[in-house]
Amino acid sequence: MDLSLVIPAYNEHESLPELLAWIDRVCQGEGLRYEVLIIDDGSDDGTWNVIRTLAGTHRAVRGIRFRRNYGKSAALNQGFQEARGRVVITMDADLQDSPDEIPELVLMIREEGYDLVSGWKQKRYDPLSKTIPSKFYNGVTRWLTGINLHDFNCGLKAYRQEVVKAIEVYGEMHRQIPLIAKSAGFRRIGEKVVQHRPRQYGYTKFGLERFINGFLDLFSALFVQRFGKRPMHLFGTLGTLSFLSGGVLTIWVIADKVWRQSQGLPFRNAPDNPLFYLALVAVVVGVQLFAAGFVAELVARNGSDRNRYEVAERAGFGGDLLA
Repeated sequence: MDLSLVIPAYNEHESLPELLAWIDRVCQGEGLRYEVLIIDDGSDDGTWNVIRTLAGTHRAVRGIRFRRNYGKSAALNQGFQEARGRVVITMDADLQDSPDEIPELVLMIREEGYDLVSGWKQKRYDPLSKTIPSKFYNGVTRWLTGINLHDFNCGLKAYRQEVVKAIEVYGEMHRQIPLIAKSAGFRRIGEKVVQHRPRQYGYTKFGLERFINGFLDLFSALFVQRFGKRPMHLFGTLGTLSFLSGGVLTIWVIADKVWRQSQGLPFRNAPDNPLFYLALVAVVVGVQLFAAGFVAELVARNGSDRNRYEVAERAGFGGDLLA
């Protein structure tokens, strides 16, 4: 199969028939063998009835229904598990992503060798309350991750099948899929300017809290990428710095008191010196960071994926062994 389209849907019953007709028109025109996976993320507006009708009249459509609303990341992860196409494209169900972008996205994956291609809504039909925080978030994410994308949160993305089978999307990590893919060794990440269409039906399901959640998820993803299998390297380093800082301050407090006593100058007892309490806090924090590092290391070492690594290719395994 050439293409799988993964579409999360939450209360989007009005847009789905139009979206599917548009997808079918584009794919048929390009001669693409395709499937559409629509994941109903616990809708309560009749979306599932629409999906069942579409699946009954279109052989290419498959529907999956969650018992409750789990979020976009869960829907995407389920779709990735079910996808059978050599190229996988995700798009939103609200008709703000244009299916006319499908042929070029497929071409960039199949012919240009990208692992992942992310859409960039260069011209957006959103209020300033969304566009300005989005620009700031994307700028910070670009700087911290080293991935040169302008729109990490764009729902229109294309992947090689190997990518979606190798990654796991959880929580609200759908914004961090490029970073997750890069962490799994898929570094050929491209970008394509895509059309952003005004919303025709319903309302947005994301509020301003997504920017706060986005930054928290970004830091979580960065931590997992860099220290997921060696957490002691982070906690141990911070603990060492904190403990040494406390030790230096302690020596300073004692040395300052001894020197002042020897010179007959006024001096303060250690408990009367504010630096004494800073030193005490630094030492205690250092010990706690060490303890946190040991616990995290034990958890990481006992995890089922502690020695799981993605193998890209093999060579020389098909012939007979030489004596």
